[in-house]
Amino acid sequence: QTDILFPEEDEAIGTGKYNDDCLSNTYVDLNLLSKYVDAGARLEYMHAPLPGFEAGFKGQGLPYIYLKGKYKGVELTVGDFYEQFGSGFVLRAYEERSLGIDNSIRGGKLTFSPYKGISVKLLGGSQRHYWERSDGWLYGGDIELNVEQWSKRMMENNWFFMLGGSFVGRYQDADDNIIYPNPADQKLKLRLPEMVSAFDVRARLQKGNYSVLAEYAMKSQDPSADNGYIYKKGTAAMISASYSKRGMSIVLQAKRSDDMMFRSQRDISGTALTVNHLPAFAYQHTYALAALYPYATQPDGEWAYQAEFRYNFKRRTPLGGKYGTDIAVNFSHVRSIDHQYKYNQWGQTMGSEGYTSSFFKTGQLYYQDLHFDLSKKLTKKVKINFMYMWQKYNQNVVEGHAINGDIVNSHIFVYDGKYQLNDRVTLRTEAQYLHTKQAEGDWGQILAELSVLPYLMFTVSDMYNFGTTDQHYYLGMVTFNYHGHRLAASYGRTRAGYNCSGGVCRYVPASKGFQISYNLTF
Repeated sequence: QTDILFPEEDEAIGTGKYNDDCLSNTYVDLNLLSKYVDAGARLEYMHAPLPGFEAGFKGQGLPYIYLKGKYKGVELTVGDFYEQFGSGFVLRAYEERSLGIDNSIRGGKLTFSPYKGISVKLLGGSQRHYWERSDGWLYGGDIELNVEQWSKRMMENNWFFMLGGSFVGRYQDADDNIIYPNPADQKLKLRLPEMVSAFDVRARLQKGNYSVLAEYAMKSQDPSADNGYIYKKGTAAMISASYSKRGMSIVLQAKRSDDMMFRSQRDISGTALTVNHLPAFAYQHTYALAALYPYATQPDGEWAYQAEFRYNFKRRTPLGGKYGTDIAVNFSHVRSIDHQYKYNQWGQTMGSEGYTSSFFKTGQLYYQDLHFDLSKKLTKKVKINFMYMWQKYNQNVVEGHAINGDIVNSHIFVYDGKYQLNDRVTLRTEAQYLHTKQAEGDWGQILAELSVLPYLMFTVSDMYNFGTTDQHYYLGMVTFNYHGHRLAASYGRTRAGYNCSGGVCRYVPASKGFQISYNLTF
């Protein structure tokens, strides 16, 4: 996979001259698989990374290599690996190339099942820190019990019950960081814990169409750059319930987190060296204007709620019509937790417990999203989708600045239509409009996409800001697919903003130029 940008200067959107005429992120993965042994490696070349990737991302080398042995359900991995325990509250090592995240662990991992219905994972190692390794060491284990495997009656009555538990520890020498709560007094320094532990327990019960998951995690005192070096225990709690049947589904979720950011090196910030993951509980939109203000999980704690309802009106009913109608309603609401701050003798929270917090009490609004989707097939050749979204976004909290008020209150309208011209050619069009009196004001976007099966797709689009900058962010792109090859060539402008996935965000500066993206899988 390689993504290449030939950048151009454009003072109108704030892009200057780059030191390199060609920016690129390139990955080559090789995996060899067999019955008993797997092996793999990845070569990365980022001599001049694409805009927005953190400074340490620049480099080239072989940062990922592993050897795995497999025999009768037992797997032993030596080298680099990814892993997640439960929902990721205490451990999620993963790769997300669009965000520049790769917190893989280099060491060893053992997975096995000592008895029917029991799965065990044990691991240890150090995380990748761009082209170096973390100063801290990780170790931990996870166990899951699938209780229904031990009960014939549960299996016969379609009951499923899982119990799980995880432990993750981090060791980092206290002398790696010297922190003075009062810079004028170099004799007084913080006593930093070398061992930090995190625990997770969870249970999932499923019966027929119903499912409930509850999970709780706790982390010992972990003074770090993320929390301003306070001595407070971290917690995270989540409950998720769902019901689904043919043509309908309902999901209800709630989560509370408090000082639960966990890294394998205490003095690091940004997206590097994260040990765990806290899901955002905010819908991840794909339409450009709906995703203009994406939410990032706040590490100092939050209350988050999400509810979703989907329903299909059957064919040949008053609301279903000839081909049926699909609707979806999603609501997300995120607020800060209560903070009653505690200060040291110099008027700082550093070195103290930091704050206390009432469990159910909430503070300011961080994010709210209510959107409605309607999808309808009108004829054999025409299908349309409408979306309306009402969003409240705390720009000051998420981005660290605000324009015309902290809360961006916006209304977003999307039309998406698909017309099948013949068996090989399909035309898809989009029209989007965002209205707000905050931030940069109103936006509009139009898009046309012509697909010619099985090889080609042509796309043109333009995003325009009304009244504030009056700038057009235009794009023309051609995509070619053939067997394992995918080649996309485009030219245009990209707006400055945030690229987010699962509540983790990366700032992307504005850019203009010719871009090539190539993927080969064989």
